Parts: sequence; C-alpha cells; structure tokens
Amino acid sequence: MQLRYVFSETGTGLKRNVSMSIALIVTIIVSLTLVGFGLLLNAQAHKAEDYWGSKLQITVFLCNQDSRTPHCASGEVTPAQKTAIEQVLRTHPEVASFYHQSKEKAYETWKSVYISKDKAEQDIYSTVTPKDMNESYWVTLKDPNKFRGVESAVSGMDGVNNVKDLRQVLKPIYQWMSAMKWGALAIAAFLLCAAVLQVGNTIRLAAFARRREIGIMRLVGASTLYIQLPFLMETLVAALIGIAISAGLLVLFMWIVIYTRLKPTSQIVAWIDWGDAAWAIIDITVLGVLLTLIPTLVMTRKYLKV
Repeated sequence: MQLRYVFSETGTGLKRNVSMSIALIVTIIVSLTLVGFGLLLNAQAHKAEDYWGSKLQITVFLCNQDSRTPHCASGEVTPAQKTAIEQVLRTHPEVASFYHQSKEKAYETWKSVYISKDKAEQDIYSTVTPKDMNESYWVTLKDPNKFRGVESAVSGMDGVNNVKDLRQVLKPIYQWMSAMKWGALAIAAFLLCAAVLQVGNTIRLAAFARRREIGIMRLVGASTLYIQLPFLMETLVAALIGIAISAGLLVLFMWIVIYTRLKPTSQIVAWIDWGDAAWAIIDITVLGVLLTLIPTLVMTRKYLKV
C-alpha cells in the first residue's frame, strides 16, 4: 500500500505540474548534453596530445642558394657543415633518431601538399624546382617534452637555415580545443544552476498543490522521508528522462560525426572512441541524479513544513 501511494502520488504530481516537469527535463537535457560535449572535447584533447606527442619531431632545415639567414652567409650548405650537424644529432642525448630528407624528396612532398585549382597559383608553383627546396634533418626525440637542448645546439650552427618545431603548428589547435571545452562547460554550469532553480520551483508548486494532504499526513504521524518520497520520485523521473535523451544525443554525435565522418576520412589524430563516450555518459548520469536528488532533499525540508 505504501509503495502504491508513492507511485500514485508521483504520477499525480507529474500530471499536475506537467509544464514545470517539461521545462525541468529540457533544462536537464541541454545542460547535461553540454557537459557531455565538454567531457568528450577534454578526452579528444588528451588523445590528440598523446598521439601527436609520441610523434613530435623537430625539423632542421639547411641552407639553400636563396637563404638569407646569418648562418647561411656562404649560401648552399657544404658537405663539411652537414657532417658537423649530423655529428651533433648523432651524439646529442635528447635525440632518439634522425633521417635526412633530400631536395628531391622535399619537392615531391611539397607538390603533394600544395595542390591548387587556381590558374594563377598553378603558374607560380610551376616555377618552383627541386633546387629551390631545403634539405632537412627530421629529428625524433627520446622525450617529446625535451627538445630545447638539441634545438639550441643545432640552430646556431653554420649551414642551418632554421629549426621548426611542430608545437608551433599545434598550439593554435590546442588553444581552440581548450576554448571550446571550457566554453561548453561554462554554459553547462550556468544551465545546471538554472536546473537547480527549476527543481526548487517544481517542489514549491507541488508542495503548495498538496498542502492539505501533507498537513493530514503530518497529523497522522507520517515520517518526513515518507512525505518526501513522491517529490523525490517526481524529480528523479524527470532526471532519468533528461539523462536518457542526453546520452542518446552523445551516442548520435559519436556515430554520425566521429565514426561516420571523421574516423574514416582523417587519420591525422587518434579520435575519441566508444569508451570515452561511455565514461562521459556515466559522468552525466551521476551528475544528473545528484542534480535533482540533492536540491529536492534540501528544498522539501523547507517547503513541507506545513
């Protein structure tokens, strides 16, 4: 009989406050979905850092006939200068390995990257020849985070035009990913506050509508928890509906965007997978339950004092 009463009162409360319940569900859906996206972006940032971090190299570009840097005063790099550079790379403690890229190989790589349909650009590119390219050494590091030593060691040598670090290219990518992650979480935090207020309004209206029943239950000695249970069940149902829809949206995002669009067409990074999505769903489930149960327990103690 007691459970039947709890469930009947839960259904009655949901029907009586249907507009408030829908508003609560929508707020929970939007806020939890944004939290989920923020968690997925955070996981993607870590995967990108791990993936690129294990592959990061520094590139030592040698002087060519057109170089105008201070260490290219003699023009084209000489065999003696290349020998000296190789000796430094071979003996430096931060270097795991390195390989030499010829002008011809650099030219082939350049042609495969800089492809344009624009006629004017094609005319310009057609004037470039292998002798215009720079020879280079591609250096793999023992620790991707330790590169300053070898970079400073070779950048001041004769025959070295410049030293490029992939971090300079990846830094804007990391910054944008971080900005999107924190932006999503900041908006989600604002909406979570709105959800808490929505829970409070729902409880207040439900308590006002049932004030006579609550007074009678107080008179017959019903416990506070027994009176609270219909309100807890009411907000919990709303939370579970919101959590289920938010989880469905995250699954759709993973399937349509990650697994259908990005993974088959782009291998430049290790993409998030279903394991990351599962953790995000678990996190928003726990957050959604706490988001509704804790405010309900706190506010019912205030509004049920009749």
